[in-house]
Amino acid sequence: MPNSDTHAGRPAENLSTGGLRRVLVVLCVTQIVSWGVLYYAFPVLAPSIAADTGWSVSTITAGFSAGLVVSALVGIPAGRRLDRIGPRPVMTTGSVLGVPAVVGIALAPNLPLFFAAWVLAGAAMAGTLYPPAFAALTRWWGPRRVRALTALTLLAGLSSTIFAPTTAALLDGLGWRHTYLVLAVVLAAVTIPAHLFGLRGPWPDPGRAERHPADHAPREVVRSRAFLLLVAAIALGTFAAFAVVVNQVPLLIERGLSTSDAAWALGLGGLGQVLGRLGYGALTRALSVRARAVVILALSAAATLLLGLLPGPEVLLIAAAMLAGAARGVFTLLQATAISDRWGAAHYGRLNGLLSAPSMIATALAPWAGAAIAVALGGYPVVFVLLAAIAGLAALLATGTVPRRDRPGPAAPRHPDVSSTRPPAAGPDEVDRR
Repeated sequence: MPNSDTHAGRPAENLSTGGLRRVLVVLCVTQIVSWGVLYYAFPVLAPSIAADTGWSVSTITAGFSAGLVVSALVGIPAGRRLDRIGPRPVMTTGSVLGVPAVVGIALAPNLPLFFAAWVLAGAAMAGTLYPPAFAALTRWWGPRRVRALTALTLLAGLSSTIFAPTTAALLDGLGWRHTYLVLAVVLAAVTIPAHLFGLRGPWPDPGRAERHPADHAPREVVRSRAFLLLVAAIALGTFAAFAVVVNQVPLLIERGLSTSDAAWALGLGGLGQVLGRLGYGALTRALSVRARAVVILALSAAATLLLGLLPGPEVLLIAAAMLAGAARGVFTLLQATAISDRWGAAHYGRLNGLLSAPSMIATALAPWAGAAIAVALGGYPVVFVLLAAIAGLAALLATGTVPRRDRPGPAAPRHPDVSSTRPPAAGPDEVDRR
């Protein structure tokens, strides 16, 4: 495929306003479908898979977790490639791989083939889920990326709302194997043409990306103390957030709520997640990069601790669940903007791939880790206190995640489309005061 980033030897311009909107709409639709088919369908179908095949739920979940680990590992080279050639070939390839992966899951006659299909699904996830979509919007939308990323995560958050009941309805009439086959058709029909035709257009040259005072070579960045602390903080925060989601219903049942009320509390936590994402733009205007990361992770720790310590009443437990949901929602956007806020957008795909890999592994471990800890420690409240401590440690690490300028002097010239008119600061802490 010829490189569309240049024309007649000149760097290509960015997309038009209409093109930017098209890309955003396409990614909103494909994120809903990709998350729904490759991620949210599994927890609905897992009990039926176990009942039909005789494989234990823990073994089936291990296959799903293996796919998430593969997604983390494949995401690193995928991010590097995306930086060079843009999201269209990367995300189209991910969609194409996802179809035989889901078909393989549906038709697997034995565990080895079931695991192999999830490994392929993991490679598909690396090209279709949040990291490549975040990279696409960050480079294309430039200084307006927070608006686009907020819209994307708000709408993609509807994936479970749409696909969990849809999957359950298909399961009742078709069984789990045919349900997965129908979902494979949906994945192919929606995401392949959407990525192939909807993500067309010039991919901005890295040299024309928004300039940043700490914009260094990727190898220099990944060896820096700030990057390593950021990776640790995001991974720990992700582990705590996902473990809270998976183990919240058992905790609330242990506190005396019915299964139905506990499920409603989890659903209201999803509403809190939407509200949290709506408020992220205000946080970016009110707080520095460092303070924003610390506050969001500290909020997650506080909400988790409340869930672990509050014995009731039900209304306070639901309020704590909504607070935890808000923290989780805003944390997604913190992760999406962590690289561009600190090192700019030029190498976003590569750096975000490295940042996302440990957090994706944490996501894979979280589903069973909370339950295992609950068995070891004698209940879910103490698990949530431990998870709060992990989120608190992440907040502490976040204090060291903002790089300093290595060389004093005038900042690099800004690209004309950068909307901020604030003059650059003069000292070595310029990045810290953003």
